[in-house]
Amino acid sequence: MIFDMEKPKGRTAHNLLIGLVAPRPIALVTSIDEQGRLNAAPFSSYNYLCTDPPIIGMGVTNRPGEGFVPKDTARNIRRTGEFVVNVVTEDLMHKMNVCATDFPAEMNELEIAGFTTAPSEVVKVPRIAEAHAALECREFTTMEIGRSRIILGRVVSAFVEDRFIDPAGPYVRAEELHAIGRMNGLGAYVRTRDAFLTMPRFTYEEWKAGKR
Repeated sequence: MIFDMEKPKGRTAHNLLIGLVAPRPIALVTSIDEQGRLNAAPFSSYNYLCTDPPIIGMGVTNRPGEGFVPKDTARNIRRTGEFVVNVVTEDLMHKMNVCATDFPAEMNELEIAGFTTAPSEVVKVPRIAEAHAALECREFTTMEIGRSRIILGRVVSAFVEDRFIDPAGPYVRAEELHAIGRMNGLGAYVRTRDAFLTMPRFTYEEWKAGKR
């Protein structure tokens, strides 16, 4: 089937993109408002975009309904300029799902989900203490496109539990971290446990020699 993505009907574009651009990492973002109130929300329209400088990108749609009202996370980042991306692993997925609930702004998702916090190294926003890895970010820029906001964050500090770091790189022992990914539609996720494949890249010389 061919779909016209310039003039999609209903949620066609949304449904196709989340089904085809998958699996996607999940950013469980902590942020604070001007009064210092904490917020936590997961986003799967998220990835790293470059490493020099280290930039991550995240898409945050506006609240449903008329007007262009930002979600709490986007509003907090725009006003304070800081946030933390907490890596979602298997042991955190149920609490992460609680944070996905659209609670009123005055309610603390972290407390409701049973998370605790730990101080960040650089930014004022705390990270989630139960998260095995986290990226501290400062807003690089926010672009408003249609009913969405694309937030670029510059990573200023990274926390990873020692047991998940191979000091030879340093490399992340991702096969032991057991992050989860988002698939198509609400409630669809994928595990990475026992799912790693190894396929080394070959050089041009190896390709010419038929080693492919």
